[in-house]
Amino acid sequence: MEIDRQVRAKLYPNARSLARELEVSERTIYQDRQFLMDRLGAPLAYDRQRGGWYYTDPTWVLPSVLMTQGELLAFFLSVEAARRCLGTPFEAALRSAVKKITASLKAPVEVNLEELRRSFTFASYPNVGVPEEFLLDLQRAVQEQHQVKIHYYTASRGCWQERVVDPYHLYNRSGDWYLIAFDHLRSAYRIFHTGRVDRWEVLKSGFTRDPDFHLEEWMGQAFQIERGEEPVEVAVRFDAYQARYIRERRWHPTQTVEELPDGGLILRFRTGGLAEVKRWVMGYGSHAEVLAPQSLREEVAAEAGEVVKLYRGSPEM
Repeated sequence: MEIDRQVRAKLYPNARSLARELEVSERTIYQDRQFLMDRLGAPLAYDRQRGGWYYTDPTWVLPSVLMTQGELLAFFLSVEAARRCLGTPFEAALRSAVKKITASLKAPVEVNLEELRRSFTFASYPNVGVPEEFLLDLQRAVQEQHQVKIHYYTASRGCWQERVVDPYHLYNRSGDWYLIAFDHLRSAYRIFHTGRVDRWEVLKSGFTRDPDFHLEEWMGQAFQIERGEEPVEVAVRFDAYQARYIRERRWHPTQTVEELPDGGLILRFRTGGLAEVKRWVMGYGSHAEVLAPQSLREEVAAEAGEVVKLYRGSPEM
């Protein structure tokens, strides 16, 4: 970049003057010059009378975006991750960005997006579609600190309600978008599934963010996406079979692992999202046992009993 700046300013730099000024070796300067010429097509030439370089074509300019093939590959993968894992609302915009970036690269770039797509796959969970304009409106409302009125479906109660919220953060988990906001109906911070909003309005009224609200600290109480009430100590024992898979991941910021002599383990963490913990534990069947809290243990036992009842006898078709 400094070579280009000095050449464009008609300072006629050379390797010796640039190496002295930038405190690098002359060899480094020559390598940079060669990169400009070979990779970016810079029309550099040497003026013997002035003792420095100049552009034979003064209209030539550096590419607006300088990216290596690896960087472009990384950007492509981020687009595919967004398309596969984060839902589809921004897919068109992301693909447009890829095209614009590749078009702006004057250096040769050997990245075939279709070939790459055959080499990488991002499998997504089933998720609820959310209108692109809703996510964009929420993003602007978060940045500009405008309140939002939403018509929201509370699945646990099976009812629709209008809420006015102060939007703080958009959170994506497994392809679903959640809004973390201060809910004026409940006078508390809440997590809203954006797929359960059927209409919305960004209000002219603004809000001031609470300087004492820290997202990571607030979400640290949650399990996966459910925050629940006051956090309690949770302990789950996994047998030797399941323990080998549990060890592979970090399930919660507060987790500790106690290894057991039989190859199993006890996973402990603090959370208020006990309903989500219950669903998670039951997914492991007989390989997981809740040890604490006692209330959660009893809930899982009762649910397991209901499951047993379902499988007694022949199914009714």
